[in-house]
Formats: sequence, C-alpha cells, structure tokens
Amino acid sequence: MSKTQKDQTISINDVDYNVEDLTEEQVALVNHANDLQRKLSSAKFNLDQLQIGFNAVMGMLTDSLAEPEEVEEAA
Repeated sequence: MSKTQKDQTISINDVDYNVEDLTEEQVALVNHANDLQRKLSSAKFNLDQLQIGFNAVMGMLTDSLAEPEEVEEAA
C-alpha cells in the first residue's frame, strides 16, 4: 500500500474507516466498488448520449414523414 493510501479514510454506510486498518481483501473490495461505480457512471453517461441521439434521429424521421412527397412529373 502506498503512503497516500495509508493516510486515507473512506466512508461506508456513514462509518469512516482508515484504509491502513483494512485487510488486503477489504482494500481490493473497496477498489472493485470504486471501479464499478466509475463504470456505472460512464454507462449512464453513454446511455444519456444514446437516448439523445435516438430522439434526434426519430425527430428527423418524424419531420421527414410529415413533409409532403414531391411527385415526379412524367417527361
């Protein structure tokens, strides 16, 4: 564990823990939880982008369907 980790405290369920007092397994679980939280945040961000893109495409499709079709004149 690095010196900066030894000086850190974390809060879990409103209880503060000194990282230095945790077992290796507990530190690993904390790291997994942090990484999973980061991935969840990233996935939510990506989902928001996809939803906005989908809504934009559906708006464009709806607009194009509402436009009167141009009829080609026979030559």
